[in-house]
Amino acid sequence: MLYSVKLEKKMKVNFIKNWEQETLRISNFIKSEVNRAGFYKVILGLSGGLDSAVTAYLCVKAVHKENVLAVLMPHKISNNKSLEDANIIIEQLGISYIIRDITPMIDAYFNNYELYADNIRRGNKMARERMSILYDLSAKEQRLVIGTGNKTEIYLGYSTIYGDSACAIAPIAHLYKTEVRELAKFLHIPQKIIEKKPSADLWKGQTDEDELGITYKIADGILYYLLNEKLDKEDIIQKGYTERDIDHIINLIKKSEFKRKMPAVILS
Repeated sequence: MLYSVKLEKKMKVNFIKNWEQETLRISNFIKSEVNRAGFYKVILGLSGGLDSAVTAYLCVKAVHKENVLAVLMPHKISNNKSLEDANIIIEQLGISYIIRDITPMIDAYFNNYELYADNIRRGNKMARERMSILYDLSAKEQRLVIGTGNKTEIYLGYSTIYGDSACAIAPIAHLYKTEVRELAKFLHIPQKIIEKKPSADLWKGQTDEDELGITYKIADGILYYLLNEKLDKEDIIQKGYTERDIDHIINLIKKSEFKRKMPAVILS
């Protein structure tokens, strides 16, 4: 790990404060974009994590619970607590759900063709399989696919291109992970979901922060000063962040730039 948790107490960043207003803004955005696309129903993957829980709550506010379908897509190595937490959200919101176990599809590919693939490749395959299922069900159910990614993940490249980054609408993509957590508190999402360690649950023991090499709180502060305040590295150091952490974030942004762009084409 690159980060120092001791630094976090010094970090003070001016994130969104009026969550009632922001909730209304996002729910109106979802409703208008769904209608603009010619739909009135939505579908999303529900992992039991914070981002998908917040997105599900916002979708219910936008288009009502009867128009929201959650899809749970576990693999045999998935943490059972993830399914439990997803079911808590489903029960609280009163939304419909479908379970699609991705184990047969994922294991068939790797057992037959790529037996020695590492965790990253297997995790990416799982993410793309889940999105493939969502889009198939969206066609069947005539529902628009809603994304659950946040701004931190997008800028650090912590997503799978054409996997969890694929969607028709990304309603929380403008919110840093720290802001998503604050919004979750406002929405009264269960505390156990707010407090648990973020994990894509792609292999046993995986956590986002270990994989990224930095805590979300520190990453969000650096991203805020880079993207929102347009500060240079020296000025961000004056805010209490280390040069090592800042360089790490800048490197992650640069390495993942291709994920945030449409495919390059030759202009005629």
